[in-house]
Amino acid sequence: MAKKLFIKTYGCQMNVYDSARMADVLAPLGYGPTDDPAKADMVILNTCHIREKAAEKVFSELGRLKIDRDQRQAEGNDMIIAVAGCVAQAEGAEILRRAPQVDIVLGPQTYHRLPEMVARATRASAARRAAKAAGVSRKQLPPRPGVLDTDFPVESKFDHLPEATVPQGVTAFLAIQEGCDKFCTFCVVPYTRGAEFSRPVVQIAAEARRLVDQGAREITLLGQNVNAYHGAAPRGDAEWGLGDLIRYLAETVDGLARIRYTTSHPRDMEDDLIAAHAEVPQLMPFLHLPVQSGSDRILEAMNRQHKVERFREIVAKLRAARPDLALSSDFIVGFPGESEADFLATMALVEEIGFAQSFSFKYSMRPGTPAAALENQVPEAVKDERLQRLQALLNRQLADFNRQMVGTILPVLFEKRGRYAGQLVGKSPYLQPVHAMAPDAMIGRIAMVRIDGLSHFSLAGTVTDETAAAVSVPAAGVFSREARA
Repeated sequence: MAKKLFIKTYGCQMNVYDSARMADVLAPLGYGPTDDPAKADMVILNTCHIREKAAEKVFSELGRLKIDRDQRQAEGNDMIIAVAGCVAQAEGAEILRRAPQVDIVLGPQTYHRLPEMVARATRASAARRAAKAAGVSRKQLPPRPGVLDTDFPVESKFDHLPEATVPQGVTAFLAIQEGCDKFCTFCVVPYTRGAEFSRPVVQIAAEARRLVDQGAREITLLGQNVNAYHGAAPRGDAEWGLGDLIRYLAETVDGLARIRYTTSHPRDMEDDLIAAHAEVPQLMPFLHLPVQSGSDRILEAMNRQHKVERFREIVAKLRAARPDLALSSDFIVGFPGESEADFLATMALVEEIGFAQSFSFKYSMRPGTPAAALENQVPEAVKDERLQRLQALLNRQLADFNRQMVGTILPVLFEKRGRYAGQLVGKSPYLQPVHAMAPDAMIGRIAMVRIDGLSHFSLAGTVTDETAAAVSVPAAGVFSREARA
């Protein structure tokens, strides 16, 4: 009988990709997906360490899973519980100490070894069941010896993963780069994901073709610092950067209509990659480029290795190369030592640049990072107030950007059915959800949609045979002037 697998994914797109590949690794062992953890033979929590209180949320979920497993055991079944991802990498031994119900703890670089870990956990579980059947008391049962694998292996996990068997859908993620060498003082990624590593072009292209064969029309290239990509060229005689890779995929992967990439670092935004935005039609005019702060003093304390003026220069070059390009970014408020003047510099930069989307957070300590030991930690009340002010501005910019879409005609890639009969949902080039009435046969196809209305987070429109109207992304400052009008 097929075994059921439930994976709960926290955090970034890389974790979404990793979860899909863990399912691929476990498929030969007979595991198929389920949406109900209470009915699962194996549950994996694929964790993220970026957000505040990330570990405590994991322990809370583990408490609920223990109840589910106790019920399954009472019915004569069992459940393997695994914790994967960045919290597992950072706090593996602590997880096993605090949550003895956990069978497996594995880091982001070791999930290709899951079959071996599952075998060890299964043997231990069988030994417990045999002892219980022999009349051994509950207190005398052998413990569930948790399997801990958080090493950084010498071999690349990508060389040992099976081909993807479960289609991701019309839009798909493809990991091309992992790890980080930047060591921002607030971030745990270099410690949980390891050093920067780039996959060979041939390996990436082969996976891209498989994804397209499975129905993907849009692929997002993933990496902790994706634009630091430096993978082996097809002949193996050189290294290619991200711009070269994007051009190659666009030219050689038939049926690939759209390409995106995330997450970028300003330090690695080279001219060749900027030029690709002008030269490759499949590369979407939407870029996530985290700046974090508008203050040079805070950027230095964060060890971001760029200044505000460099960010401005990059944005100017990008908009010159692709005038319809829209930007998204990340912002941290309340970094240790951030003054009101530093925060106002961030607000001024947001006003100047204008962002179509954004992600903003209060600084929170990450144990083991340099920033956690800094003095002048900003009081929570101050961080709360600053975040509210920043988000109010960013939300106005989001609304302004979406409002300017009304009356335009956008190419929309339809992905799935909507909430209502006859309705489909797709994405604009700017990642905006778009709702329109269309037949199911349009799923996986790009259609021109006249945008008739909007909500806060999505657009509504009508499929049309008209040619796409030019969409003019506002110049610097337009968002804020409209917001004040």
